[in-house]
Amino acid sequence: MSADLAPIPTRPARATAPADHSPARQAQRPRQRPAASAGSGSAVRAALVPLLPALLALALGCWGLTREHSMWRDEAATWQAARRSVPGIWHLLGHVDVVHGLYYLLMHGVFALGGPGLVALRLPSVLAVAVAAAATAATGRRLAGPWTGLAAGLVLALVPNIQHYAQEGRAYALVTAAVAVATWCLAGGAGAVREAALTGRRPRGRGWWAGYAAAMLGAALLNWFSLAALAGHAVTVLLARRRGLRGVLARWSAAAALAVAGALPLVLASRSQAQQVSWIKPVAWTTLLGIAALVAVGFVCARVPYGRGHGSPVGYGERHAGAPGKRPAALSVASAGLPLLVAPQATLLLASLVRPLYLDRYVLFTNIGFALPAGLAVATAVRAAAARRPRLRAGALLAGVTALGFVALLPVETGLRTAQSRADDVLRPAGAVAARAHAGDGVLFVPAARRDTKLVSPAAFEGLDDLALREGPVAGGTLKGVEHTPARIRAGMRAHRRLVVVTDAAPPASRPVPAREAMKKRVLAADFTRVSSTETRGRRIEVWVRQHS
Repeated sequence: MSADLAPIPTRPARATAPADHSPARQAQRPRQRPAASAGSGSAVRAALVPLLPALLALALGCWGLTREHSMWRDEAATWQAARRSVPGIWHLLGHVDVVHGLYYLLMHGVFALGGPGLVALRLPSVLAVAVAAAATAATGRRLAGPWTGLAAGLVLALVPNIQHYAQEGRAYALVTAAVAVATWCLAGGAGAVREAALTGRRPRGRGWWAGYAAAMLGAALLNWFSLAALAGHAVTVLLARRRGLRGVLARWSAAAALAVAGALPLVLASRSQAQQVSWIKPVAWTTLLGIAALVAVGFVCARVPYGRGHGSPVGYGERHAGAPGKRPAALSVASAGLPLLVAPQATLLLASLVRPLYLDRYVLFTNIGFALPAGLAVATAVRAAAARRPRLRAGALLAGVTALGFVALLPVETGLRTAQSRADDVLRPAGAVAARAHAGDGVLFVPAARRDTKLVSPAAFEGLDDLALREGPVAGGTLKGVEHTPARIRAGMRAHRRLVVVTDAAPPASRPVPAREAMKKRVLAADFTRVSSTETRGRRIEVWVRQHS
């Protein structure tokens, strides 16, 4: 159901002369296109609005998907967890990563079908961004017509941060897709309420609200920080009520409550694992400036004066709704997009005043709120240019603008598809270990989390003694294993003549060093001499030889 729900005005009947059915007159009449052909053409054009952004997102996601055959530490966690049995995943969630449980189970199924390769690891994220682009386009079409929808979907597909997480084996792209679908359902539900207000009938939008609740629950179960999207949707609903669209608030509240209730057990279970986000730093001023700049652009796109017939910040439905007060408008691009851009980020930033929690990936879905007004601005500019130059087609102009955006972002886009775009790589260092280690050497991971290199590439560590490991990750229900006591590790280190150490290339100076890791460094400095050091993709491989051996 389109957001443009105003009845089509009728014209008074005109007196007509008797029809002339002579052969000469029939020959002069233009041939009419069959109704079925016109209808099928309209359906094709309607399908292209979500399809083209989805195809662009799919193409960008598949471009350089293996990222120079690299896998960074967070993806290594996904790879490890998803390869375990379902009981093994359940055992893991009792200790760590309960917030990622649904995603690990989903990836377990993906690996069962396609094997645990890099493409299988990242393909769900690529598909999710394609869904997000399509849903954003569908939302934009409902709010401001097909050109705005098409442009909004294309904008979302081109956003560098979206491209980044489209090629990452984590849940953030899937969360974005779920929130995009929820936003589309919100627009549809509001449109159904508006139709009922215009016709005097009972609203028939139960499917929209059920879809909204399901999409938001899915987003929350993938990462419950996505519940911050409800803050943006709440502002949207309140703005609609203020403009006279009653009935949306109660239905949205019920759907949102169902999503929150369904996610509440996960929220409570994750409280015991809150230390997993203790590493997050306070928000830097550069991050705040970036947020402010994006919000400012979004507001400018939503508020610039649009020419008649080229779009409006008050929305497609409102522009055609007739006299104010008689036909309440559905949602607008501004009222749907800007709150989703601002409110979730503001919520997480305010929470970070108590405890640092803000990371851009936790609110990746706010890019939907940017794409909607940006799409409206692009569509308006394209249609205005096409109106001034009749020889130019709006579709060709929009394609040109999209290509121009792609080319302008090319340096960023190519950088995102290199191993250096992530903090590290767990695959390349394994080869460095195999090239430098001797059979019987001890291997030490500083910190223990760097054991992910061994867990992802165990063949490179064959014949080496993981001297600190007491219990493996699967048995211990962890991602890095359970290590011995400091005294036992010290004795194990001194029992080897050569040690291969896998560590970070640049350890974070501000993070406190646990006692066990500090002990490893003290024993190395006191009893061993470093004979080689190789840095590769965020990791350092060192060889130490015991003094006076």
